[in-house]
Formats: sequence, C-alpha cells, structure tokens
Amino acid sequence: MSAININKNNFHSEVMNSDKPVLLDFWAPWCGPCRMVVPIVEEIAGERSDVKVGKVNVDEQPELANQFGVMSIPTLVVMKDGAIIKQARGARPKKAILEMLNI
Repeated sequence: MSAININKNNFHSEVMNSDKPVLLDFWAPWCGPCRMVVPIVEEIAGERSDVKVGKVNVDEQPELANQFGVMSIPTLVVMKDGAIIKQARGARPKKAILEMLNI
C-alpha cells in the first residue's frame, strides 16, 4: 500500500476516523529535505499494514498545515484516535521515523 494524499475533504474519514495510528508527512514538492523523506515514508507505507500513512502537500492544503501549526517542513505527525501522539520537524532517517511509530 502507498501513502494516501490527505486533503481537507478526506482528512476526517482517513485520519480522524482511522482505526490505525496515522503517520502524516507535511511536505511540498519544492522542499529538498522533503524529497529525502518521501521515499522513506512510501517505504514505510508499503511495509507497515498496522499504520496508515498520509502525505499533506502544504501548498495545496494550507488549512491543514495551519491546523497542525506546521511552520517548517518536512513535519511528521503521528496520530492515534484523532489525537497527536508524536511530532517531529525536519528530515529524519527511517529508523527515527519507525521509532515514532512505537506507540
């Protein structure tokens, strides 16, 4: 499975109502560090069926970026039961992202 593009229309159903923890990657196509994280996030989406993985393009979804207080990208957020459990700013290696999912 690959990462789901999250927008304001599907946010509630895909993230808030998810029965699994959700890893959200706030990114933009012009962001160099984001381009380093995207393949890792996609890899995790393919490997971890116990986690839903979503990507939020901050240029296309400024409302969601504001809702999460995203001031710099990439920002990674782990949500469970509609609440933010963990949050990290900046590019992270795969090991660090996987550690965020140890909830």
